[in-house]
Amino acid sequence: MSTLLEVLCVVLVAVGMGLSLAHALEFPGKLRLPEKEYMIVQSIYYPGFVIGGMFGEFGAILATAAVLIIMPFGSTESLLVLAGLLALVIGHIVYWVVIQPVNKVWLKTQELGPAGAAFFSAGRNALQDKSWTQLRKRWEYAHISRAVLAVAGLTAIATAVVL
Repeated sequence: MSTLLEVLCVVLVAVGMGLSLAHALEFPGKLRLPEKEYMIVQSIYYPGFVIGGMFGEFGAILATAAVLIIMPFGSTESLLVLAGLLALVIGHIVYWVVIQPVNKVWLKTQELGPAGAAFFSAGRNALQDKSWTQLRKRWEYAHISRAVLAVAGLTAIATAVVL
C-alpha cells in the first residue's frame, strides 16, 4: 500500500510541477507580446490549467501529507517529504495570494461556466487599478517562483521515496 501511495504522490506532484514549469518556460516568449496578444494567449489557460491545478496540485498536497504520515518520524525520508510538502503548500499560497487576484481582474469580462465563475470569484479584489504590465509582471514572476517551489518539492519527495 505504501509503495502505491508513494507512486501516486510522485505522479501528482509531477503533474503540478509540469503545469508550473510550463508557465515558467513560456515567460520569455510572452514578454515579447503586446497587451492584446498577451491577453488572447492568457485565455487559453482556462479551464485546462485550472482543472489540472485543482486535481494535480491539491491532490499532491493530500498525497504528500499521507506519505508523511506513514514515514518513520524523524527519519531522513520524513524530513525530505516534509520539505517537499512545505514547498507545495507555499506554492499553493503563492497562487491564492499573488496569482488569483490577477486572474480575477483579467477574467472579469470573460464568460465563464458556473464552475469557472465560482472558482475565479474567490480571493481579493484589490488589483483593479493596476496596469496590465504590472499585472503581467506579478502573474509571470509568481509562476516562476511556483515552478522553482514545485521542482524543489518533487526533488525532495522523489528523493525520499527512493531512499
